[in-house]
Amino acid sequence: MLSSLLVESSVEVSFKELLICIMTSVLLGLLVACVHMYRNVYSKNFVITLAVLPVLVQLVIMLVNGNLGTGVAVLGAFSLIRFRSVAGGAREITSIFWSMGIGLATGMGYVGYVTLFSLIIALFLLILNTVHFGEKQKVTEREIKITIPEDLDYPGLFDDLFQEYTYSATLDSVKTTNMGSLYELRYRITLKDSQTEKELMDAMRIRNGNLTIISGKVATNREEL
Repeated sequence: MLSSLLVESSVEVSFKELLICIMTSVLLGLLVACVHMYRNVYSKNFVITLAVLPVLVQLVIMLVNGNLGTGVAVLGAFSLIRFRSVAGGAREITSIFWSMGIGLATGMGYVGYVTLFSLIIALFLLILNTVHFGEKQKVTEREIKITIPEDLDYPGLFDDLFQEYTYSATLDSVKTTNMGSLYELRYRITLKDSQTEKELMDAMRIRNGNLTIISGKVATNREEL
């Protein structure tokens, strides 16, 4: 089962062998697409690409099999495609690598090998995503912009409030505004309880003379649900 379906010394491939390799690529490509869609954010075009990619890679491998010059040219073409594409998330890269691996294996005739390993990989990924492996405890992060008068000494001004309402608080930047008469402090905080956000803002309003306070989400790259 783990041996190559295609005879390495032969130049021609029988229609039956070619059909088996193509059907294996199609079915395993659909498997990759289905696994990628499980509890993940995706687009229709991307999952279609995952399903078709194994057949395309198989075609390329069959064409360059045994030809070193053509293989180097194809490698350069793949490099151009890589650098002209937008960088995706970790799960997208895994799915693309998996699809390409299927195409490489079927192009060389290792149908049983790639089928066995694809089933194992699919089962492994489904289990990891089902049990929420590696997920962090959900916390509420906020980016807070606080405007204070210039005569107010801002170092340590809100430390007692942050100690009461947050797990951590970091002063990211300080900026002068309104011709230098005001300071804008930008903090990144992690709240102990999201329900106490209003209490924290009310307490900070007392400290800064009821000037502007803005609380928003922290800009992060979230790639999964």
